[in-house]
Amino acid sequence: MARSNLSRRQFITRTGLVVGGVAIAPSVLAACGDSGGGDANSISISNWTSYIGESSVKDFERATGIKVTYTEDINDNNEYFAKIQPNLQKGKSIGRDGFVLTDWMANRIINEVKWAQPLVAAKIPNKSNLRAALASPGFDPTRRYSLPWASGMAGIAYNTAQTKGEIRTLDEFFRAPGTKTVLSEMRDTIGLLMRADGKDITKPTYADAQPAFDRLERAVKDGQIAGFNGNEYVNDLATGNLAAAIAWSGDVAQIARDNPNIKFAIPESGGTLWSDNFMIPVTSEKPELASRWINYFYDPVNAAKLTAYIQYISPVDGVAEELAKLGGDAAALVDDPLVNPSEEFLATLAIFGPDRKSTRLNSSHT
Repeated sequence: MARSNLSRRQFITRTGLVVGGVAIAPSVLAACGDSGGGDANSISISNWTSYIGESSVKDFERATGIKVTYTEDINDNNEYFAKIQPNLQKGKSIGRDGFVLTDWMANRIINEVKWAQPLVAAKIPNKSNLRAALASPGFDPTRRYSLPWASGMAGIAYNTAQTKGEIRTLDEFFRAPGTKTVLSEMRDTIGLLMRADGKDITKPTYADAQPAFDRLERAVKDGQIAGFNGNEYVNDLATGNLAAAIAWSGDVAQIARDNPNIKFAIPESGGTLWSDNFMIPVTSEKPELASRWINYFYDPVNAAKLTAYIQYISPVDGVAEELAKLGGDAAALVDDPLVNPSEEFLATLAIFGPDRKSTRLNSSHT
């Protein structure tokens, strides 16, 4: 029988996310502080770890005169939702003028709880550079409330020094020696497992997902999977504490620059594709300044510098040409399918579909 609502809490229970006595469930943290601080010409932005170049904030400040408090405090969509929920549901400030969340959570923020306010179109002339493929998502068809910060894919990251060989399939991942983890983002972990089962994740149902949940539960009980995480796996993979992980492409690209033993593979059965989207919370009193923030990164020159650092797929047209102009390692990214994928490579990926009916798979937070 299909479930109408498979929440992350049920996902935690279903897959045994209490591993080794450590619960992965998000703690409800109270957001605090006034939007953008006391300076009227300042903004405060929340984003994921390692999702901006080291100099980009200062470059923006110099170019615009706007002071930025930039915080890397998003580790997991549901965890961040739990953090901002107490204030936003009461119409109180969360101390942020912008945050970046994944497609399905953006849908919830925009359409279900209605915690996003419109971007100020007059302050975003560079929106014209948005890639056509990302211009009309179902959750925000005119991009009135959101613009993608970056796109990426989920696959398998592994350390060849520990796995003693390549990993190309989910079966090889589960059998590989050493400590392994998977993402707490259900759509990526379960999406990959569903694809290995030959299921269509663009139209997900609980019946199709059931075998994936069962397999993951067995893997936890059998000790094949040691834990669940957001992108805090980055440090463990880089330091050798992890042999392999279901991971996000850009994170791994960054680690691999310093450790040639770190590899990333899209399973032969296929990977998942997603975007993280910039939005302005309804409680921000500085939507014009926040809109200028995202506009800056839609200039292909600035977008190329950002892409060279984070090594995710840019949503901005013209980035490949600007990467080539930068030369060196940046120019090499033009030929990297994880950063500048071909149409053939994109054909191996699928986007986890939305919950449209009661029989669909839903990961809303409860």
